[in-house]
Amino acid sequence: MTNQRLSAPPTRLDDAARAGWLYYVAGNTQDEIAQKLGVSRQTAQRLVAMAVAEKLVKVRLDHPIGHCMDLAAELTDRFGLRIAEVVPSDPGAPDLLAGVASAAAALLERTLRHPEPQIIALGTGRALKATVEALPRMDCPQHRIVSRLGNMMANGQATAYNAVVRMADRVGAPHYPCPLPVLVKDPQELGLLHAQEAVRHTLALCAEADLTLVGIGQMNSRAPLFVDGFVSQAELEALVRAGAAGEITSWVFDGQGQLIHGSFNARVASAPLSRAGEKPFVAVAVGEAKVAAIRAALAGCLVNGLVTNEATASSLLASS
Repeated sequence: MTNQRLSAPPTRLDDAARAGWLYYVAGNTQDEIAQKLGVSRQTAQRLVAMAVAEKLVKVRLDHPIGHCMDLAAELTDRFGLRIAEVVPSDPGAPDLLAGVASAAAALLERTLRHPEPQIIALGTGRALKATVEALPRMDCPQHRIVSRLGNMMANGQATAYNAVVRMADRVGAPHYPCPLPVLVKDPQELGLLHAQEAVRHTLALCAEADLTLVGIGQMNSRAPLFVDGFVSQAELEALVRAGAAGEITSWVFDGQGQLIHGSFNARVASAPLSRAGEKPFVAVAVGEAKVAAIRAALAGCLVNGLVTNEATASSLLASS
């Protein structure tokens, strides 16, 4: 890297690289760039100018983010995504969450900066916890944050990955945790719990969310459902035999992204999971172990957005 490239802060260079790619490679207007980056038209113009001044734009974009944006564009075209963010991978740690969490946090921050009230729905898990921890502290009392699933074991013990409570503490927004266990005893108990007024209100907020962020879990010996104690070894093996490829907020789906009918999903207390609608429903997921699960979720249109890294994106495109 030349001294000239060190003249601007790294985060500003990244923004300039994105603007340069959108303008010179993808053919976007400055108004379109402003909308996609969540900045003013004047800022978009300055970022494009910076991409040229910093020698990032030549025959192709001379910056690692350029390859990432190529991958994001291919993911968007291949899977019909509304949002695709791909960050550089660390060759020595391809499953590292830091970069992906930072990109997902930037997506959250753009939503939080809206002056109009927004509803943000979150799943739980390691990726979401890292995302929230990457958020700057803000004051956003106009927004509401809601959890798509409970955070309790059947015995009432809380799990360690409640993203909603952590995020509410960082941004000063009202929050609505889901007052339920992750799994219930049977469908009859589920019906009684879902009939409670507080639960009905929480589920209604999830359905109205302007932005939803979730993790994706794989279905193997490192499955979050198994590692975190929600299913036994025998239950995990039964799900795999039934064709389970992954899970989102505890809803288990097969390789085509279809929910698996059976006793397990009949006990899931999370907000309903179906084909993603018009509003952003974004997965934050990284790692070779999750590729099959991510691919299935994309194939079934269970999410319409993805934040991941180069290595994972490349594997997804090579295997789909």
